[in-house]
Amino acid sequence: MQKIIVVPGDGIGPEVTEEAVTTLQALGADLEFTFLDQINADRYLRDGVALTDSELELIRTGGTVLFGAVGDPRVTTPDYARGVLLRLRTELDLFVNYRPAVLLDERLSPLRDESRRGIDCVVVRENTEGLYSGVGGSLRAGTPDEIAVDQEMSTYLGVSRVIEYAYGIARRSVCMVDKSNAVRFGGQLWQRVWRAARERHTEVASSHLYVDAAAMKLITDAPSFDVIVTNNSYGDILSDLTAELAGGLGTAASANINPQTGAGLYEPVHGSAPDIVGKGLANPAGAVLSAALLLRDRGLKSEAEALEQAVRHTLAQRRCTPDLGGTLSTRQAGEAIRAALS
Repeated sequence: MQKIIVVPGDGIGPEVTEEAVTTLQALGADLEFTFLDQINADRYLRDGVALTDSELELIRTGGTVLFGAVGDPRVTTPDYARGVLLRLRTELDLFVNYRPAVLLDERLSPLRDESRRGIDCVVVRENTEGLYSGVGGSLRAGTPDEIAVDQEMSTYLGVSRVIEYAYGIARRSVCMVDKSNAVRFGGQLWQRVWRAARERHTEVASSHLYVDAAAMKLITDAPSFDVIVTNNSYGDILSDLTAELAGGLGTAASANINPQTGAGLYEPVHGSAPDIVGKGLANPAGAVLSAALLLRDRGLKSEAEALEQAVRHTLAQRRCTPDLGGTLSTRQAGEAIRAALS
């Protein structure tokens, strides 16, 4: 039996996670769910607790998390989000952020030229280092003389293992993205590690682009990309771009994984969207497709493919939420996906 820990979280997280879990149950797979509903902004605002040590240990033991969203406009500091999502990423060493982008339906592409719409790539983002590692500080805060420093941290271990993972999943090519012409020391490390990996994997086509050039090429020639590997901040930006090229954040899935230990946290990337909470407008496709990534990583390939095909089928019929051109509510869109499974 596959054990899955469910953290619905904040905002629309509980709404889309409910549809994803119900859809997983409809598959009839041998899955057991443990719900950690208490991990949310309400508790943080009440008790100042983001994630307890016992909850972390339960998640560490379970190893597989289906996550909804984190974030609430009532929380005015980054401590809560960092205390949940970033703590899970670092404590479980989820060093790969895996963001696939596949055009699910032709009409969803924002690109005018049909020949450039066929995006089918993965952004592999280093997930535990870079600018998001929290290294830095401020001096004379709140004064006209304030100095704020955020340091980008790259280690040989972090860079080498994420690049190696990218080559391991490539179907045809790997494009390493950096800004080594401007970011000198970290750029040199990424360049050196990438060149060594390129020599080891001669069966895979290798290329390099600066991040600004990569953003432009994704617009002009998205189908040319297979796997993009890059650091934390560049990957964050480029993966949102690829998601939009594939149809929008409502369908975007992600996996935060450690391929060495098997630990994984799977979440839609649309965030908590507090402006539409309770209105039935939240798109469950991203959560369902994140669940499909979870199944695939747990060896349930046919079940994962069934979920993906069901989402494609509903989109083709416009049986979806308004953000994708449909008229269905969150619950109705989930029901349509489940109906498509049969």
